[in-house]
Amino acid sequence: MSATPNADLKMANSAQPMVIAPEIREKLKMLFIAKHALSDGTPHAEDGNHALYHHEVRTILEGLFPNLSIANSYDALFDKPDVDFVFPLLNRGGFVNSEMFLPLLCQRLGLPFLGASPILRGLSDDKHLSKMVARKRGIPTADWAIYRFGAPVNEAQCPMAERMVIKPNASSASWGVQDAGDWAGVKEAVANIHSEGHDAIVEPFLTGSDVEVPVITINNDPVIMPMMLFEQADPAHLRTYWEKRDLVERGHKYQLVDFECSEFMSPIAEMTANLAQEFMPFDYGRYEFRLDSEKGELNFLELNLNCNLWSEKVFGRSILRAGWTQEQLIETICAESLRRNGLTG
Repeated sequence: MSATPNADLKMANSAQPMVIAPEIREKLKMLFIAKHALSDGTPHAEDGNHALYHHEVRTILEGLFPNLSIANSYDALFDKPDVDFVFPLLNRGGFVNSEMFLPLLCQRLGLPFLGASPILRGLSDDKHLSKMVARKRGIPTADWAIYRFGAPVNEAQCPMAERMVIKPNASSASWGVQDAGDWAGVKEAVANIHSEGHDAIVEPFLTGSDVEVPVITINNDPVIMPMMLFEQADPAHLRTYWEKRDLVERGHKYQLVDFECSEFMSPIAEMTANLAQEFMPFDYGRYEFRLDSEKGELNFLELNLNCNLWSEKVFGRSILRAGWTQEQLIETICAESLRRNGLTG
């Protein structure tokens, strides 16, 4: 990255939200697809706050686009609908690699859509492959092992440590995450994940807190938004799906706070800008690093393209720091995608 990270952060804080011309908004036919797109905004028994998130995005899109269609299932794209553009949020569809299905359906029908292409979605959702990309670009990444469903589970390839983390290789929101202190426990956890048809990724537990780096693209340039930190009261706590979805009381185990540690902002910004080049164009995504500030250690964890945009999560809190509203965030990522898909002029 040629510019200094501080300049990148200044650019994020001073970047102007994109605006879609009224005549474009009036005539554009958009389809919004999300599992809870038709919900009333109350928490879901299994998906928790995801239902609130989908309701929020739908409400904002209704205010932006008069010709908005809404669906909550894949079959809305089995035949070509009368729309110009698709906003796809049906990611966890109940089957392996479902994150790629909506973009694939859009490409089959020749419909422009928000977010990264199916193959880039697959690359980013596959934690093993994204770690390989990060390491190839010289970004510090702790050792790991991948155990594909149906492949041998060999102890020799596992970077055993005192505590290991095992999870589905394409999980989101820490779904299915487990830990173990010996190979027997690792093997059992991998078997549990395989029994559900998923690949398993295994890596040593890294103490510290997660630095979250939201990135949007404006005119094909990645813009690093203000960084956030999942500050953990106990650096050894393993965050769960149920905590992330607000389905259990997490107490004071961790909290989302502004990340303001200037010592580490520069290397994190450099690493993010470096890695983002491999995934262009993606419209929006979140890059994650584990920071052990006491040891001064920083490692890439994973990235999530087309990640959670809810106002109460990382992106929503970050854009407030940049002086944006949630409505401006949604309009900006739509404007960028419409621009690059040739729908704004």
